[in-house]
Amino acid sequence: MTLMLASVQNRQEAEIVLQAGADIIDLKDPARGALGSADIRQITDVVGFVSGRRPVSAACGEFSGDPAALRARVEEVAATGVDFVKIGFLPPHRIAAGVEALADIAGRKRLIAVLFADHRYEESVMTSFAKAGFYGIMLDTNDKSKGRLLDHMPPDEISDFVDEGRRHGLMTGLAGSLEAPDIPRLLPSMQHKGKPDFLGFRGALCKDLARNGDIDAEATGKIRALIPGGRPVEKPASASLELLAARGYFPGTADDSLGTDQIFVRDFVLPVDIGAYRFEHGKPQKVRFDVTADVLRVTRDPKDMHEIVSYDLIMDGIRSLVSHGHVDLVETLAEQTAAFILENPRVARVVVRVEKLELGPGGVGVQIERKRESARSSNPLRVVSSADGGRKAG
Repeated sequence: MTLMLASVQNRQEAEIVLQAGADIIDLKDPARGALGSADIRQITDVVGFVSGRRPVSAACGEFSGDPAALRARVEEVAATGVDFVKIGFLPPHRIAAGVEALADIAGRKRLIAVLFADHRYEESVMTSFAKAGFYGIMLDTNDKSKGRLLDHMPPDEISDFVDEGRRHGLMTGLAGSLEAPDIPRLLPSMQHKGKPDFLGFRGALCKDLARNGDIDAEATGKIRALIPGGRPVEKPASASLELLAARGYFPGTADDSLGTDQIFVRDFVLPVDIGAYRFEHGKPQKVRFDVTADVLRVTRDPKDMHEIVSYDLIMDGIRSLVSHGHVDLVETLAEQTAAFILENPRVARVVVRVEKLELGPGGVGVQIERKRESARSSNPLRVVSSADGGRKAG
C-alpha cells in the first residue's frame, strides 16, 4: 500500500492534514527550498500535537559538504522525537563523507536520504546509503521552478528507482511538485511493481498550488481521495466528506446503467526497436499508436481524477513497453499494449492500432480489438493495408 506524506509548516497545518487522513506528517519550511528545515520549536510542537497518531518526519535541509554540521543538525532534529529524519544530498558535494558521518546515527534513528531528479548521481549512491544503515530513500526535485518529477524522469525510470530501493531493503518515496494528475501515473492499477511506499505533497495541498502558501483542507481532501487504501478521516470534515470517504482511484462499483465512455490516444509516435528483418535490428523506427478504450463509468458527472481513467496511463504504458528492448512483430506490440490496458479494472474493451511509418509509403501494421470478458478472444487480427494497396504485417 502506498501512503500519503503531507508536508506542513506548523501545528495548524498538521491538524488539517491529520483530519484529511494523511498517513505521514512531514515538517519543512518551503521558503527555505525543496528540503528547507523547519524550526525546531515547530517540529516539537507538531510531534506533541500528533502524539503518536501518525508517524512524523522532518527535513534537515541539504548536505552542504560539512560532515560535522550535518551530523549536529540531524542529531538536533532527531532529538525532537520525530519518526523519520530526511536529509538531502546534492552532487557534487562529498556525499560519501556525509553518509559516513551519519552511519552510527542511522543505527538508532530512521534516516531518509533524499535525491533529486534534476541532478545526476553515481550509480553506486543507493548502495552507499543501504550499507550505512539508512532506513529509506526518496526522489524529489530541487529546483521547483523547472518542473515536476515527471518532467525530469519518465514513469518507467521512476519505477526502476523504486525497485532498486526495494532491492536494497530501503523504504522508498516520491515527491517533486506532484499534482493530482500525476498520482494515477505513479500508481497505475496494472503496474505490479515499482509502487512507492509513499508519495509526498506540499504545493498540491495548498490553494492554487502555491507551495509557500497555507495548506487548504479541500485541496488536501482531493489528493487524499486519489491514493487507495488511506486512513479514515480523523473527524467529519464538512467541506468534502464524500470526497474524503472515496479513498480510491476506482471508487465503488461501476454502474452498468451509466454505460461507458471512450478515452483515446491518437497519432502517438515513438522510436521503437522493431522488425523481424536483420536490417531492422539496432535501428529504431518511428511507430504510431492509436488506442481507444471503453471505460466503465462510476458517475454521471465526473469532477475529480479518481472518477476517470487518464489517457496519461496509456501513453506511460506504451513508453514503458517500448523501452524493454527489441520486438520482432507489430502484432506482439499491439497485444502487449492491449493486455496492460485491460489490466485496468475500469476498461471493458480496447482497440489498438500499431503502424510502422518507415517501410514504404503510408503506414503498415495491425489493428486489434480485445475485451475484458474474453481477453483471449479468437477475433482475428486485422492487417492494415499500406498506402499503395499492399498488405503487410510484422
